[in-house]
Amino acid sequence: MNVQEIIADQVKAAVREGFGAQLPSVEFQPTRKDFEGDITVVVFPMLRHIKGNPVQIGEAIGTHLQDKVAAVARYNVVKGFLNLVVTDAYYLDFFNGIKDLEHYGSFPKGKEAVMVEYSSPNTNKPLHLGHIRNNLLGHSVASILEAAGKKVYKTQIINDRGIHICKSMLAWLRFGNGETPESTGLKGDKLVGNYYVAFDKAYKEEVAQMVAQGTDPKTAEKEAPLLLEAQQMLQKWEAGDPDTVALWKTMNGWVYDGFDITYKNLGVDFDTLYYESETYLLGKEFVREGLEKGVFHTKEDGSVWCDLTDEGLDEKIVLRSDGTAVYMTQDIGTAIQRVKDHPDIGGMVYTVGNEQDYHFKVLFLILKKLGFAWADRLFHLSYGMVDLPSGKMKSREGTVVDADDLMESMTRTAAEISEELGKLEEYSEKEKQDLYKIIGLGALKYYILKVDPKKRILFNPEESVDFQGNTGPFIQYTYARIQSILRKANKQGMDRHPEVGNQMALHPKEKELIKQLQLFPETVQLAAENYSPALIANYTYDLVKEFNSFYQQVSILGEAEADKKLLRIQLAHSVGQVIARAFGLLGIQVPERM
Repeated sequence: MNVQEIIADQVKAAVREGFGAQLPSVEFQPTRKDFEGDITVVVFPMLRHIKGNPVQIGEAIGTHLQDKVAAVARYNVVKGFLNLVVTDAYYLDFFNGIKDLEHYGSFPKGKEAVMVEYSSPNTNKPLHLGHIRNNLLGHSVASILEAAGKKVYKTQIINDRGIHICKSMLAWLRFGNGETPESTGLKGDKLVGNYYVAFDKAYKEEVAQMVAQGTDPKTAEKEAPLLLEAQQMLQKWEAGDPDTVALWKTMNGWVYDGFDITYKNLGVDFDTLYYESETYLLGKEFVREGLEKGVFHTKEDGSVWCDLTDEGLDEKIVLRSDGTAVYMTQDIGTAIQRVKDHPDIGGMVYTVGNEQDYHFKVLFLILKKLGFAWADRLFHLSYGMVDLPSGKMKSREGTVVDADDLMESMTRTAAEISEELGKLEEYSEKEKQDLYKIIGLGALKYYILKVDPKKRILFNPEESVDFQGNTGPFIQYTYARIQSILRKANKQGMDRHPEVGNQMALHPKEKELIKQLQLFPETVQLAAENYSPALIANYTYDLVKEFNSFYQQVSILGEAEADKKLLRIQLAHSVGQVIARAFGLLGIQVPERM
């Protein structure tokens, strides 16, 4: 039981004994900087249960706590706020208990699993900046859930069929002259993406030509020969035409190889993969079951719908009149299939942009109506788009920010800034390149993950690689500084493992640092409950700010008293460990030197 839980129990006891009332809960907040104290009990909410003056109530509770709770040294009351000073001995005992824990902040793994879906790209183009936010969010949330004690399956559904794939295939047949990733030296996803752009260019030229010859623009868009041929190719694919399927497999294979390189460079991975070409027919059997249960109804044209108007939504089609499935049908079937494949799944997290908010409301509601108990534990990790100073991105027009190009650009920017700072004289060229990549990717990941997922991001690459402020490189630099301190301490023969006696008086900066370390496990749980890596990112920044303030105001290796010196070395080590663990949850590496 931590000190806040002990205090909460005793506050309830004080109210029960002194005022004859039952408090359902106790509200805490950090003590304001201009008052003495570590924890503040807010008295005002108690006035719903107790009659009296808030100052007098605070005094009575404070006296009780000072008498009953050994960790409470003294108190003061300011209006309706009871400020409690916690003993140095309590914080030292706490720190001695966690300083050598290898997995501090992580919780024992439970039996129930959760599946996290992210990435889920189309195989007609390379991954871009929007995919980067998706992948970083999904992968980080999976890591945070795991740290919070969940068993986690990381998955994606690859959108490997449909008219967009056929457009790339047709353009390659028309304009490709048999070129391959090997013959061009291009990553396969980029090669295929180039043909998606080429299709759009040729299609627009056809439409413009038809309009110039007197065709109505809307008719031209629907009846351009290139589009009609792409639609015929899709029909051939669905009919299993051998040549069409063979080309589809070849070009998708190129794309998968390209994706694998991008995922590796980005530092994300998956446990299981699902392919739309294998799942697009799933769900139809459950539509039939839903019809029998009255969940769905058939209209006069034979199409099947789900009426959600009682839930504040509208009607949703699940089967077309010709019996073909829509995306919703596929997603119903895929969700059910995933639980069949992994029976221990108790919930799923879908990392998908906020333009799909309505789709997921409908999906979750239909699954619930079909009677699946786990439907109550489905979550749409809805996130805002990533904008650039230059504006929106468009895949068809080839104006997207390619994920590989962005990562390379971030590494180059990190190199330029690091070389300007001029602290890498002793590094080999390979060590420099490795460090630039760690800094560049760390800057990219932190800049994206520090923002609440629901918010849009205006991504500024130069700003993200700043070595000052709330950035990845600033936190990485602090970690490297700590490692330098520890290396020097090691040369001095300092063993950082012995316990420091709890009778020592703490410097205010030491106390603040221990209080910040104390918040880490709670932050991990909060981030898991809210599916928000931003809570981890901003906790880490607060910890680093607190450490830098400590570093500037107290001497570590220059401290004359052995016990104080030992404690400060241990504090530096623990802060470094927590930075590394927190950044690990964000998928960010920390360098030993910078």
